[in-house]
Amino acid sequence: MSLAELKHDSSRDKLFKQNAIFRTEVRPASVTEEKEALYTRYREQISFEPMASLTQLLYGDMPAAGIYNSFEVAVYDNDKLIAVGFFDVGGISAAGIVSVYDPAYKKYSLGKYLIYSKIEYCKKLSLQYFYPGYFVPGYKAFDYKLTIGRSALHFLALHSQEWTSIDKFSPEYIPYTVMQSRLKEVQQILAGRTFESKLLKYEFFDANLFPELRSAALFDFPVMLICSDAWNNNLNHVIVFDVRDAHYHLLQCIPVYIPNVQVKDPDFYSEYIIKEEHEIFRSKSAQGIVDWMTDYMTHQTISV
Repeated sequence: MSLAELKHDSSRDKLFKQNAIFRTEVRPASVTEEKEALYTRYREQISFEPMASLTQLLYGDMPAAGIYNSFEVAVYDNDKLIAVGFFDVGGISAAGIVSVYDPAYKKYSLGKYLIYSKIEYCKKLSLQYFYPGYFVPGYKAFDYKLTIGRSALHFLALHSQEWTSIDKFSPEYIPYTVMQSRLKEVQQILAGRTFESKLLKYEFFDANLFPELRSAALFDFPVMLICSDAWNNNLNHVIVFDVRDAHYHLLQCIPVYIPNVQVKDPDFYSEYIIKEEHEIFRSKSAQGIVDWMTDYMTHQTISV
């Protein structure tokens, strides 16, 4: 969000008044046994599976001191820690990392209060921007972020790489929805030419987020169209749609890791963690990539 665009927010005033009974401190971040215990209580009542510990969530395999200028907002009921939120401060902006609270104090909306407190601290530092975290369209658990400083909220439109007012957000900006829709166009045209294909979700598209795998540059598309016998681990013809350049890409991929757990859902590809070996062809239109595929496959069949 752009801090200069923030307007008066009555919700912020209400939360600050409501939580004035508690002691709030902003200070350099640290992880203690007390905060780990709070995180354990917090993670027991959320609907998704978070990291096993606060240390792992914040630092992963990095040294516990981290590499960022990290701060925390800590909230106490007398001497009891009931909430803590972490954020990283840079030259002109700050990024919210995580906020946790004691479930016994849920009625105080401490998650929102922590974000507002981070924003207030950033304003005092005369920063220009604050990143409150991501939201997931269709997943209501994160929608509360869209109500905080909404007048100043923006999202990154991937196709233009521009920050756009959240009020302009619509399904056409959801990358997965666009990818799936565009790949279905290709699948329909292929079917009309009697080419077999399968539209599959890729179970491990987020593998690059793990620090130990980042250098491997793994395949990171959440959905793909695989042609001919590719689902039998022949990954020579994998089609993806990249919302960043608005092009279809025909890729040759290779398996690189065997996962510990495979998904039995037939709509998912989970046999291997895969990597793009090289790009075979790209096209801006579904018709264009199908025409090329048809010509390529026909000549390949004849040569064999």
